[in-house]
Amino acid sequence: MTKQELIKRVKETSYLEGDFTLRSGKKSKYYLDKYLFETHPDILKALGEEFAKHAGGDVTLIAGAELGGVALAAATAMATNKKWIIVRNSKKDYGTSKMIEGVLKKDDVVLLVEDIATTGGQVLEAAKIITEAGAKVKKIVAVIDRKQGAGENITAAGYKFESIITKEDLGIKD
Repeated sequence: MTKQELIKRVKETSYLEGDFTLRSGKKSKYYLDKYLFETHPDILKALGEEFAKHAGGDVTLIAGAELGGVALAAATAMATNKKWIIVRNSKKDYGTSKMIEGVLKKDDVVLLVEDIATTGGQVLEAAKIITEAGAKVKKIVAVIDRKQGAGENITAAGYKFESIITKEDLGIKD
């Protein structure tokens, strides 16, 4: 799938208009429902291939935050043949009570994948958990950058940020 075809497929499957409140608390007249594009195998496969382009030779591990980043991290892991981890939003109160599912080593160099970046709050929490465990987050890459501060916030926190698609690519004007 070409990048233009991917952009078209993401918009046609996930773009909704109305009155929405985003995770960040911001109000929006449009919503990009990540689950609507992540549950289409052709889109998920193409996104894994796009994310793989960001996983240079030094990246040893792919990471995604629950829940939206899980399918993306798995698709990227399959496209790169690299192991992957899930970063939990909160500790489960049963079983192993871990914040990270899978194996994260102190010397790992991590590509952290994100679904939709608005302010970057959730992905920054995941990056903090990874770095506190002793690994290095090489880059944070989102499927879509809504251009509402995520890039600036992530960069200010000391991480490199890129996106596969921006709201402009989707033809969205606020």
